[in-house]
Amino acid sequence: KQWYQRRVAITAGEDVQRSFTKKITGCKELSYYERLKKLRLLSLQRRRERYCIIHVWKIRNGLAPNDTEIQFADHQRLGVRASIPAINRKAQMSIKADYDRSFRVRAAQLFNMLPADLRGVSTLDAFKSGLGRFLEHYPDTPPVTGHSGVNDNSLLSWNQRRTHSMQLS
Repeated sequence: KQWYQRRVAITAGEDVQRSFTKKITGCKELSYYERLKKLRLLSLQRRRERYCIIHVWKIRNGLAPNDTEIQFADHQRLGVRASIPAINRKAQMSIKADYDRSFRVRAAQLFNMLPADLRGVSTLDAFKSGLGRFLEHYPDTPPVTGHSGVNDNSLLSWNQRRTHSMQLS
């Protein structure tokens, strides 16, 4: 039920942006996904994930308070990574679902999927610029009313799909 409510809220927000972008000259005949590309916009969902990634980078670099107590480890091969806290394997499914959706876990997962050299960038402007280039490699097809996508459009889902495709080939 919580998943459904969350999906409805995401879809409703995207529907507002979808409706607005359709009114822009030269965009009426384009699909929502094509309008996003043409206007160089990110879906609301992708913007939220981008914000989470930037916030974790700011925490790592002392530019934001670490009130979620995210810890970082520097790996010789993998670079700086956010640590994802363990959960009791015997926890109820609802607890595990809440855990998986928590900022601390989700933001750490998003941050960790970045290339090591991008996670290690030392200035905010350079990080945002690199993040923008990184995000261009992932489709941005958010859930909208009347259209079912390949997945939930999260960067994590696209990354999982990409990883799975590489393992099959």
